[in-house]
Amino acid sequence: MLRFLLSRLALLVPTFIGVSIVAFAFVRLLPGDPILLLAGERGMSAERYEQLQAVYGFDRPLVVQYLIYLRDVLTGDLGTSIVTKRPVLDEFLTLFPATIELSVCAILLATVVGVTVGVLAAVRRGSWFDQGIMGVALVGYSMPIFWWGLLLIILFSGMLQWTPVSGRISLLYYFPPVTGFMLIDSLLSGQAGAFRSALSHLVLPTIVLGTIPLAVIARQTRSAMLEVLGEDYIRTARA
Repeated sequence: MLRFLLSRLALLVPTFIGVSIVAFAFVRLLPGDPILLLAGERGMSAERYEQLQAVYGFDRPLVVQYLIYLRDVLTGDLGTSIVTKRPVLDEFLTLFPATIELSVCAILLATVVGVTVGVLAAVRRGSWFDQGIMGVALVGYSMPIFWWGLLLIILFSGMLQWTPVSGRISLLYYFPPVTGFMLIDSLLSGQAGAFRSALSHLVLPTIVLGTIPLAVIARQTRSAMLEVLGEDYIRTARA
């Protein structure tokens, strides 16, 4: 077991190096000069161009550029956002709680609903309910998630106007962030309307993100349940 773990850990180093080389090469293989693309249509003077070349290390050999890139990644220096002028790592950490919040909600939805319908489908094996659930699960597993998201937005946000189209909370509410999780912070603020708004903004993303794992959990739960129901001790108990 220890040898297996060590062998897997040993693969992390070449895997990381390979991924870093691909990411580094992808930016360099893009058409055009990165500095000129950064300037946009405004352009820049020759002096400014040379200054930015030195700042970003583009005036150095390619191997040196990669080593600088690798050093920055390992030290957490991901550069500065060209939009907000803030460190990219700070931007990432600011929005990371939103990702965790959405992921947890999607996992809870997929687990609760998937296990429930999987058990019911196994207990009612061969019925219209079982066939319907497995058919829906197959469609949910095969459906492109981006298409599913657009369809739900058109239906529930556009036609029915039940849910918001985007964002995390209505602009009518404001409270200082404490944890970064909108549901928790809205509860801590004591604003019931803010909590309802944050919850309504989570509905569609949670459904979209949880659809595929829900389908997988439902099918796996049904298979496991049928296997258990076919055991000798279950048949003996029924007899």
